[in-house]
Amino acid sequence: MKATSTNPAPQWALDIHTPRDSAETSAIIRLMIDWQSIDTVLLDMDGTLLDLHFDNYFWLEHLPRRYAEERGIDEARAKRDIDDKIRELEGTLEWYCLDHWSELINMDIPALKREMKNKIQLRPYAEEFLRRLRALNKKLILITNSHPKGLSLKMEVTRIDSLLDVIISSHAFSTPKEDALFWQTLKQKEPFDCSRTLFIDDTPRILRSAAAFGIQHLICIVAPDSQRDHKSSEEFVGIAHFDEIMPEIA
Repeated sequence: MKATSTNPAPQWALDIHTPRDSAETSAIIRLMIDWQSIDTVLLDMDGTLLDLHFDNYFWLEHLPRRYAEERGIDEARAKRDIDDKIRELEGTLEWYCLDHWSELINMDIPALKREMKNKIQLRPYAEEFLRRLRALNKKLILITNSHPKGLSLKMEVTRIDSLLDVIISSHAFSTPKEDALFWQTLKQKEPFDCSRTLFIDDTPRILRSAAAFGIQHLICIVAPDSQRDHKSSEEFVGIAHFDEIMPEIA
């Protein structure tokens, strides 16, 4: 028999999944975030601030097509080859490392990404959300598993670096956000109070890592890719877009 905890549910695990209309759900989420109790906002990049469609299209369509052209094979086989490599590396730092991928398939991955940079887009309300948080004097830290070369391209296109206080690639720590060591290193470099920090990401396994470290306010993006259906936020509070938690400015 499973033991039932009598402790209150943590902020990130409150049940908001009972069927309601979207307006009611948004109102509930807004009430759950007391912006006066938040000092630091940690933000993922791909799928959170930026549309994940760029990355999904690159890895699932553009790269297999260019890989097939390079090797003179059909695209279906190219997709199988790349999918196998993705599954082998998923969740590791190498999975996110463009230099590793360039060596693995002997192609210039950063150059291939640049070929389709027109698909790099901010997600809805992302810029307004950042501007309002800055107006409230919140410390804004971008934390991403993106390789520095990919990160640089996206900052070049979107120019959101001007709205952020700190930008950190997990490659600088030699460990991905999935690893507890990432959070320990982050807190040493950019001290923050876990009880007064909000972290927003589109990947539940990464949110679990943050929860295990002690971060109290966690939100999952359920619409990271504008061209795909919403996904489950699993045990976390989920939002589609930032307008659902947009702070009011007096």
